[in-house]
Amino acid sequence: MPRTSTLSSAPASVSAVSGSPITIQVLERAMRLLDVLARHSDPVPLKDLAATTGLHTSTTHRILNDLVVGRYVERVDSGLYQLGMRLLELGSLVKGRLNVREVAIEPMRELHKITGQTVNLSLQQGDEIVYIERAWSERSGMQVVRAIGGRAPLHLTSTGKLFLSVSDPRQVRAYAMRTGLAGTTRNSITQTEQLERDLALVRRHGYSRDNEELEMGVRCIAAGVYDDTGKLQAGLSISAPAERMRDEWIPILLRTAAQISEALGYEVDH
Repeated sequence: MPRTSTLSSAPASVSAVSGSPITIQVLERAMRLLDVLARHSDPVPLKDLAATTGLHTSTTHRILNDLVVGRYVERVDSGLYQLGMRLLELGSLVKGRLNVREVAIEPMRELHKITGQTVNLSLQQGDEIVYIERAWSERSGMQVVRAIGGRAPLHLTSTGKLFLSVSDPRQVRAYAMRTGLAGTTRNSITQTEQLERDLALVRRHGYSRDNEELEMGVRCIAAGVYDDTGKLQAGLSISAPAERMRDEWIPILLRTAAQISEALGYEVDH
């Protein structure tokens, strides 16, 4: 007789409580096994999987067999299991669909609702940042000078300082030599030593500031958005008229940036 798949034919345990999530027992057990395997870099013995999940050994074995058939789990030796290549394939498909702008737009709008100020998403391109998305409204109280696609020097912007802060000192000095650290306001950082001190504060605090360094009357704070490899992908910033900027927005900004990073696969306690 043909082999019957546990995952497709096992009895389902369905919650009887109205409005509660429907839990299919065998799928829930399979996910528990996958979660345990994900916590181990080395293959895990069958008996350990059963003990950790609280499942009977025979039940664990049956579910693992189906997961092996689907390539979600690999049997590397008799009684030893590890996550399979199918999960890598699916993960690559999900990652390929992730776009930092698409992931960020809703959290950006929520951050704008909370603060009432302009929220920007920017990437680094060479010695500049480029604005790729913005959440703002008339109540922001500030005219948007740089539209989406606009650029600004790294050392004059809060997001730009984030990218400089993850560069090594040699790269920062090379940037200073290339650009001459040209300023646009009386607050602009135009000396390498001053820039290096500012970048040290960015690394220490985990966020950066622009104190009317690009435009007089405008202050910004920025936090980093990271991908699943831990690489800084973008900067999320709040821009506000200088007199309206509030330090109490910093924790909210950091949480929003962390939310976007998590959606990109970053482990926030990285």
